[in-house]
This record gives sequence, C-alpha cells and structure tokens, in this order.
Amino acid sequence: MANELTKDKTDRIVSTISKQGLGSLIQPLTKEIHLFDSYIAGITHLNDKSVLRTIQINDTLHLQREKNQFDQKAILVLTPDKKKLGYIPEKDNIIFSRLMDAGKMLTAKIKNIEHQRHYTKVTISIYLVDF
Repeated sequence: MANELTKDKTDRIVSTISKQGLGSLIQPLTKEIHLFDSYIAGITHLNDKSVLRTIQINDTLHLQREKNQFDQKAILVLTPDKKKLGYIPEKDNIIFSRLMDAGKMLTAKIKNIEHQRHYTKVTISIYLVDF
C-alpha cells in the first residue's frame, strides 16, 4: 500500500525526535492568531532595568501566569531568555488569564519600544498559539 508507514520513515521520525525534540516536528503545524495589542505594565518597577537594553522589536516574549496578591489574573511578561519585563495590564488580562488557565498557550511580540525621559513604553501584540 502506498500509505503504509515504512520502517525507514519510522526510523527517520524517531531520529528527528531524539535529535531535535518533538517541537521540531509540530512547529510547521502551529500558527499564531493575533488577539490584541497592549503594552507592558510595571516597567518602572523593575529592579534591573538593564533588561530593557536587551530587547528588540519583533522579539517573541513569554507569557506566564503568576500568583499575585494585587491581581488574581496577573500575567508576567518575560524576555526570550526568561527575564522579567513586567505584566499584561490588569485592564487587559481577564480574557488572556482565562485562556491560559484553560491550557491555551499565549505569546507576545514586541511591536514598538519608545524610550522617554524616565520611562520606556513597550508596545506588544498578544497571540494565541494554535496547533
């Protein structure tokens, strides 16, 4: 049969998974769905502001739920190397936190970085990663 999975193909799949991980196989099957544009809140409260010199437009940022005494729907925004940048603003996070709590994967990309006198405004686009 033409559609049978042969040993040769199976060996290549196993080899790819063991060398590159499962993510390399499903990567072509993922798509990002743009949900919303916002900004990163809390940048002025960063202990280490040097992290702002490492980010660039189009960087993909990690979003992570956080237990927070001030905001039960808090979502951390992390750099590509997992350093804290700030939060999704409280006024914007209710739907995103529900999606994340339901197991959906969200990411963000930097749209713009605006350095002002004593403040840096980072505008982001938020995406749902769909498989």
